[in-house]
Amino acid sequence: MSNSYKYTDPDYIYTDPNIGLLRNLQDISDPDVLLFVESAAVTKRLQQLDENPIKIKGIDSLFEIHKHLFQDIYAWAGKKRKVEISKDGKQFFPTSHFDKAFRYIDQLTVEFKKIPKDDKRQLAEKLAEILDNVNYLHPFREGNGRTQREFLRLLALEKGLTLNLNPPDNKSVYERYMKGTIESEVKTLTELIFERITTDK
Repeated sequence: MSNSYKYTDPDYIYTDPNIGLLRNLQDISDPDVLLFVESAAVTKRLQQLDENPIKIKGIDSLFEIHKHLFQDIYAWAGKKRKVEISKDGKQFFPTSHFDKAFRYIDQLTVEFKKIPKDDKRQLAEKLAEILDNVNYLHPFREGNGRTQREFLRLLALEKGLTLNLNPPDNKSVYERYMKGTIESEVKTLTELIFERITTDK
């Protein structure tokens, strides 16, 4: 599956033009080192959210999660992107219309909270709809996938459900998740989420 992201960033807001790497708080200039350090830092922060989950209020909580996860690595953690992003020729939501998208995601979150906690199918459908919209929004320069998966996990948790969309060594879940998000296949995401949500902690 292709992973060709393109960024419209002529002013190099996020990257060092000399090495092509994201500017980071650790002043790391080696891409492999940055990948390792970032992964370790985010894993630690995810564990903290697992132990002390935050209550999802809406789009603001998505930004709160991103700030928490990436605060050790990027100065812009928790801030909306200022550049346009596309993947395989498909552009993500334009920054000029972010406010409208934020309101819509807030509305979807409210709708989710109204669904009875024992209606697993409807909960899965709404979570898939939220995931599809948040992924299309892609509000951050980096870390969108990890942030949106945690956003969904915490939403499910509020209904007493466990949701893990990033299990280790499960290629099938990863491929279905990527296909559903990249191709905006809400049915694929619904079935995946429906299979993955459980009442066991």
